[in-house]
Amino acid sequence: MKPLRIIYMGTPSFAISPLQKILDSKHKVVAVVTAPDRKSGRGKKLTPSPIKVFSQEHGLQVLQPANLKDPALISQLRALAPDVIVVVAFRMLPKEVWSLPTKGTFNIHASLLPKYRGAAPIHWAIINGENETGVTTFFINEQIDTGEIIAQKSLAIHLEENTGQLSNRLEKLGAELAIETLNLIASNQVKSIPQPENEPESLAPKLTRENTQLEWNQRGQGIERKVRGLQPFPCAWTILSNNGQLLYCKIHEVDFIERKQPLEDGQIFIENQQIMVAVPNGIVHVKRLQLPNKKPMSDKELLNGYSIDTQAFFENP
Repeated sequence: MKPLRIIYMGTPSFAISPLQKILDSKHKVVAVVTAPDRKSGRGKKLTPSPIKVFSQEHGLQVLQPANLKDPALISQLRALAPDVIVVVAFRMLPKEVWSLPTKGTFNIHASLLPKYRGAAPIHWAIINGENETGVTTFFINEQIDTGEIIAQKSLAIHLEENTGQLSNRLEKLGAELAIETLNLIASNQVKSIPQPENEPESLAPKLTRENTQLEWNQRGQGIERKVRGLQPFPCAWTILSNNGQLLYCKIHEVDFIERKQPLEDGQIFIENQQIMVAVPNGIVHVKRLQLPNKKPMSDKELLNGYSIDTQAFFENP
């Protein structure tokens, strides 16, 4: 099996484990392509992506194009003579890029395609109450996450797992699958299969302000899953109406209690120094939350210095 020349494309920390696994293999990474440095933090300092930091620490050539269709970039990539491009959590590639390698371009996607095509597959798998998810390698084509499947690995979603925890496990699984896929390609043993058509319900759209807001007229189990599915980022949020004020409030952790109560959906009440919220089929205990310009804190910590009146409630969208 002849080692492959690889261009690796990725940006977030999720892409680090597969890159490390490839570096530990016989294959050769000839360059890494990642997003340009971005301003972040209060000082708005230019911050490199996790993949750039990792790549520079390992002496890899790093490219940070603003425009993936730039003819100069295409020429530079072509000159590297890649056998394969490996893509993990990167932006959509133009055909001029993904058609360059002699043996194709494949993506490592954090779902069992065709389920959860889109930008946020891990979040939506938890939000929708899936028992199982996994990773898929597939050849990139003109559309998003629709190319022929090369290989898949699955794992069970733990009952109280949040997106950050599941992402860590899927990152390691993706690293294993990356090597298996590269070895299949190198030995000419790939037998890719077309994806079956998926239903709209199994898409994983980009997370927005609108679809991360909590709806207190939903069943409590769904609210609990949504909070877990949006942890640690971007975080579920709601509007707190209290003492004549409306406050943007992030919700970090909740429990659902199946218990009858006579209150309207979203109504807040305090019980044993705990913040309780009425929902159609019971009560949601808000265990950890965050008010504007404050750090996340437990409900008990909040109640030590903040008064919630008897008419307080969380607004429905």
